[in-house]
Amino acid sequence: MKAWEYIARLTEQAEPVVLDESQQTWTDNTEAELRSDAFLRLMWESHVPGSGAPESIVIAAIQSWEQLGYDVNVAEQYIAHGLEALKANDMDTLHCITARIYEALFSSPKDAASQYWKYRVYDTFEQYAKSVKFPEPRLLQLNSSEFADRIAAGWRGRLIGGAFGTALEGYTTAQLYKKFGELTGYVRQPNTYNDDITYEIAFLRACQAHSGIVTSDLIADQWLKLVPSGWSAEQIALENLGRGIYPPQSGTFRNAFQEWIGAQMRGAICGQVAPGNAKLAAYLAFQDGQISHHGNGVLGEVFNAVLTSLAYVLGDVVSILDGAISCIPEDSEYYQVLDFARKQCERHADWRQAWDVCERKYHQYNWIHSYPNAAAEVVALMYGKGDFDMTMRILGACGQDVDCNAAQIGVVLGTFGGTDSIGDQWWEPFTDEIVTYLRGKGKKLSLSMLLQDTVDVAKKLAVANILSL
Repeated sequence: MKAWEYIARLTEQAEPVVLDESQQTWTDNTEAELRSDAFLRLMWESHVPGSGAPESIVIAAIQSWEQLGYDVNVAEQYIAHGLEALKANDMDTLHCITARIYEALFSSPKDAASQYWKYRVYDTFEQYAKSVKFPEPRLLQLNSSEFADRIAAGWRGRLIGGAFGTALEGYTTAQLYKKFGELTGYVRQPNTYNDDITYEIAFLRACQAHSGIVTSDLIADQWLKLVPSGWSAEQIALENLGRGIYPPQSGTFRNAFQEWIGAQMRGAICGQVAPGNAKLAAYLAFQDGQISHHGNGVLGEVFNAVLTSLAYVLGDVVSILDGAISCIPEDSEYYQVLDFARKQCERHADWRQAWDVCERKYHQYNWIHSYPNAAAEVVALMYGKGDFDMTMRILGACGQDVDCNAAQIGVVLGTFGGTDSIGDQWWEPFTDEIVTYLRGKGKKLSLSMLLQDTVDVAKKLAVANILSL
């Protein structure tokens, strides 16, 4: 059908009507005005739903754009004025200031002195893959009860870590110790309501709907079908997708958060369905990551995907960690973060000393940025030594984006050790029901079905990968 034909027919068939005042849709825009103002206020001043930690997404955008190597001095000049307008509830002014901030931000020049430009940024999987040497893939018995148990343990670790960390995210180590002391378990009744798994479920759905190895645009379509809203990088990606901007541009266009944790937080599912095959796990993570992220943000997802993939086949957690680090290009800034954290673990006997150095090193980064959280993962894996309780305790005390870190590392440890490696006290509060914020019927899912879906996708991808070689 031609577009002009449809519109012409629509217009030609329209019969004039006379609307009374109550039927005229523009007579009262109060509700729309309130929604617009409320959303803008949320962008300037909000609190994390799970933990109550404070956020300012507009100011964080400036922070993040500077760390991407740009001179943000002009945008920063608006901050004080914006905060004054917010405090005075002067929404007219705040709308204008916010627009000016984004205008300044996305037209800001490169900062030649920024260390960001000292490292290589990887735009495509092909560029990335040429820069690393993947370990040889190892075949697993995907029909075995052992494999099914490790899939189940990975999902348990994900749900436990997410529930444990949701109440703790957004705070520093000092503040967490001050409030809770040693974190040995949940600080409140756990639940499954967490935005992180939403995107992993969308990834599974894309794999199920496609006969071959899934691509970015196919995963993006599942986002549009399943995800009603997001935060930071994911929300921008959803808006870009809705305007017809598909990957990789959906992850880069006016996206100040492209190296935050949003891709890193969903990498484990790619490793779960690529057991023992680090290259396939990395490829899937790259496809998924570039929907909403770019550069080091995508490498964060690759890192967690490879960690999980290698957890099926290597004999200890340090080997898994080092194997995953070796799959990150050494000339990337993300590698420098992993390497720095790894070296601190070698230099200090106590995890708190190693983490203290890392926390200070990445103090200028937002707690949702991938870097401080990657460092927390390294410290927890090194000092946790594969013990689920100890690793969760360290991740909780490190603060930052705890639910993302604990969920991803929970998958790694569950995959490595199986269900027997996770204490009953962690899993007892859960049932087979998973509550999400997916659209429609997807709000409540069966864990049993998700486990079977994960196994089925792993089998499908194993066949697709063999056929594509």
